[in-house]
Amino acid sequence: MGFLKQFFRNVLREGSMPLGASSFEHLDEEALEAHLGVARYGYFMLTDAVRPSYDLQVVPCQGYRHDCYHDQQSHSNVPVLMASVSSGRLFETFMDLLDPLGNVVDVVLETSHNHNSKGHTDLYREHIDMPVLKSILWDYEDLLLNDGCTGLAVLNPGLPQEVQFDEHKLLIIYGDDLSRYEEVLSARSIDCDDQLKFITEAEHVHSSSDVYIRQFEELKTRLGMDCEYV
Repeated sequence: MGFLKQFFRNVLREGSMPLGASSFEHLDEEALEAHLGVARYGYFMLTDAVRPSYDLQVVPCQGYRHDCYHDQQSHSNVPVLMASVSSGRLFETFMDLLDPLGNVVDVVLETSHNHNSKGHTDLYREHIDMPVLKSILWDYEDLLLNDGCTGLAVLNPGLPQEVQFDEHKLLIIYGDDLSRYEEVLSARSIDCDDQLKFITEAEHVHSSSDVYIRQFEELKTRLGMDCEYV
């Protein structure tokens, strides 16, 4: 049972799951391996970055919903779009969503590769030309799609708007007047469903590897990031 013990030490469980209530807890290695090998749910394909709970508390599917983020500093509510996109369309959709941000943007690279620290580490790069950024990101498409410990946010503080490609490979857009982003989603046949549940709203597991850790360091260098963002 060594593999299972290692697995449970590395599981990232989010939400309010009671201790001992994991759907993975009583699985043998064969059942666990079989579940982690399932990427297709109906017409929806997951990347390798994340898998849902064994009892499928949330079944992955494609769509987007409207949400709201409360900014405690400004005491204001910021409109949010959250989208789940099948893996074959995911990266191109993310790239299309960057266009409304303009020609010069800031980038935040997020990592949780260090299991010894709590939370995430954010690395910040200001003022990068969008064509340069997109070229770099295309070179690291595999990392960004399939590493469950790497996330990315691209923002234009002057708008202000932000497009996030998070560790769960969800697309999250923040800011006022998000109509142009909804047009992008609609153009790619991603439908609105404000009752949609995402994989983050139940138990789930992330996946990474030493290869992705090395690629993350390469991407960090390519983006000119050498300090943390506080």
